[in-house]
Formats: sequence, structure tokens, C-alpha cells
Amino acid sequence: MDRETADNLIKLFQGKLNEAMRFYLETCTRCGVCTKACHVYASMGHIKYIAAYRHEIVRRIYKKYFKRRGKLWPSVGEAKELTDIALEELYEAAYSCTGCRRCMVYCPFGIDTQMLMSIAKLLLIGANAEPEILTMLADTSIEKGKSMEVFKEGFLAGVKNLEAEVVKKWKIEAEENPIPVEVEGADLLYVALAGAHSIIPAAAVFNAAGENWTLSFFEAVNFGAFVGDPTKTKLILDRIINEAKGLKVKEVCICECGTAYRVMKQLSGSQPFKVSSITEVHARYLREDRIRVDKLKFKEGITYHDPCQIARNGGVFDEPRFILQYLTDDFREMSPDPRYNWCCGGGGGLVALGEDTLDFRMKSSKVKVSQVKETGATILATACENCHTQLSNLNDHYQMGVEVKFLSSMVADALVQ
Repeated sequence: MDRETADNLIKLFQGKLNEAMRFYLETCTRCGVCTKACHVYASMGHIKYIAAYRHEIVRRIYKKYFKRRGKLWPSVGEAKELTDIALEELYEAAYSCTGCRRCMVYCPFGIDTQMLMSIAKLLLIGANAEPEILTMLADTSIEKGKSMEVFKEGFLAGVKNLEAEVVKKWKIEAEENPIPVEVEGADLLYVALAGAHSIIPAAAVFNAAGENWTLSFFEAVNFGAFVGDPTKTKLILDRIINEAKGLKVKEVCICECGTAYRVMKQLSGSQPFKVSSITEVHARYLREDRIRVDKLKFKEGITYHDPCQIARNGGVFDEPRFILQYLTDDFREMSPDPRYNWCCGGGGGLVALGEDTLDFRMKSSKVKVSQVKETGATILATACENCHTQLSNLNDHYQMGVEVKFLSSMVADALVQ
């Protein structure tokens, strides 16, 4: 690694050193409590997948450049220089971690592995060593925000083609629009994913609830967050914020995408609108008797996987269980306390990397497979696109014998006119 690159990376590292980050870097006592918290270590047993080991890769670089002992006596201070080999170690640490924060729940000091891995990902970006596909996807999202008029006609045509499917799920009055777009003053702006599966069920439930809603032009997923680029994360986030402000909506509802929800909820700052997940909105409709569902629609045993970004990282635990009370009399918990539920193994951009990570994702998620099988359930519900993809991959690979379903689709399928 040349001197100029190393200097630039050190500056990037320094830019991340706020009070919380210094606490995470200074505090670890290597007590070992986090050892069995990571699904990757629990499934594969390699020391390099222990949370504290991942921390140490970042921490030793910190000691080298930001601690006096590390500068003067690197061997004594356990310091490590930024080299090409160090970048390889950072890559393996960052892209074997899903950012599920299960280790943080166990850590007596609350050390946030996801935050420390954000340093690793930023250094990789600075060295042009990040996964190229994630940067490409982030750049595509940003470009769409700049050139909306280019995409608008095709988007509206695509939405028009979905209207008949929405009406099949929930019949509406002839003059009503099944999928409203660009409604100024709407109570709710729904931000979906690309694809009919994210739009049709949601539209049916909104219409059943009599919601004054409108569909966002933008896709919810934030690839800037996956790749760990703060600038791109904000640019992608700002598209939706600006749209919501322009339409003067009261609430922004994020579809079943864990990272999109966490980013919008926690990184958007103070805004004139409320931020909710679609799971929270559906629970509200049921609580207020705005929709009704057929409890006999699903006769099989149902279990639920808590998406880490929505549940452990976003605090949405009770709402999916409230919804499932209306959908089944045979709900089976995976864990006595959902905060300690195993990660599915697909977060942190790993699912977005597709076939490149498939073998690792299958091997690193054996504990999740065991957890699902132990419930004996036939239906495996979840509320996140990445989780759905990963759980479906696991179902195929390990022959779990379950049907993986989106919770929102189950609500739409069970609607009673």
C-alpha cells in the first residue's frame, strides 16, 4: 500500500472516532461472553468469527495510529499497520458479519460490532476494495434520484399493470385508484421494494383499511448502508425524505426491508412526518378494527423470524406477534426471548452479493436451521426481504420442509371483505 493511500485511510478512520466509537475501541476486556453470540461462530466454530476477534482487527489499527503506545512500541501495544494484508482481514471481518447485533445484547459493555465494522467498510471503500456490485447498486439508486423524469413513465406504466391484481385481493369502488401515486397531503407514503410482491399485498391492505395513501417513486432498500458509505447512504435516504416533504405526508411507511426501515427511522433526523414499518401499520389497523382477517386461513403451525434490523436493532418485537394472534391459534416461538433470536445469516449486504456468498451463508446459518426445525412449524413467516431470500435459500439447501412467507402477504391473503 502506498503512503498516500494509507494517509487517506487514516483520515477516514479518524473521521469515525466520535465518543461512542472510542468507547467501543477502548473498552473490550476480552471476557469471552460474546464468543457464542455470533451465528457464524456457533455454526462454523472458527475463532475469526468471534465478535471480539472482529473488533480486534479494527482495534489494532486504531492502536497503531491513534494511541501513543502503539506508535512508539507497536509490539507491546498490539498495534498493526495498515497494509494490503490488513485490508484483506478487514474485508473478511466486515463481510462475514451481518450486523445483527446479537453479540451486543450479550456484551456487558454493549460494544457495538456493527459500528466497528462500519470503520472496516469505510476503509475498504477508501482503498477501492469494497464489493463492486454494492457500490454499483448504490450509484444506480442515486442516479434514479437525480433523473426521476427518465424513470417516471416506465414506473407509472408498471404500477398500472398491477392494479388488477390489487383489486383481486380487495375490491374497491369503481372510481377509486387501487395504487395512488403523487397524492399531495396523503396521510401515508408507502415506500416499497422493486417488484409486485412488495406492492400488491400492501396496496390491498391499505385500501381495505380505507387509508389515504400514496406510493413512493423510490425503492426502499439502501445499498449505501450495505456497502458502508455514509455519503451514499444519505443521498439515497434524502430522495425519500424530499419526496415525503414535497407531498406533505404525515407518515412514511417502509416496506418489509430491515435496513431500509432502520436507516429511515434512525438516520433521517427530525422530520415533519412519522416513520413506521409496514408491520407496525398493519398491527395498528387490526388494533383499531380498520381491517379484519380470517383466522382459519392458515391452519398449519406458524413460526416467526424476527429480522435483526427491524427487531433487535429497531425495537419492533410486539407488533408481528400481535398480528399473528389474528392469523393463527398455532403460533410457535423460536426463542423464549426474541432479543436473543438467531440471525438468519443474510444481512449486512450478504444476500445482495448473491451467489458469491451463497456457500458461506449456508454454512454459517446452521444454528438458524436447527432453531426453525425445532419449532415443528410448517409456515415460516418474516418481515424482511433479505431474510425471506436467505430463509428460502436455507429451506432449499437443508430441506427444512417449511413454506417461507412475508407477514404482510399473509395479512393480505387473509383479508375479509
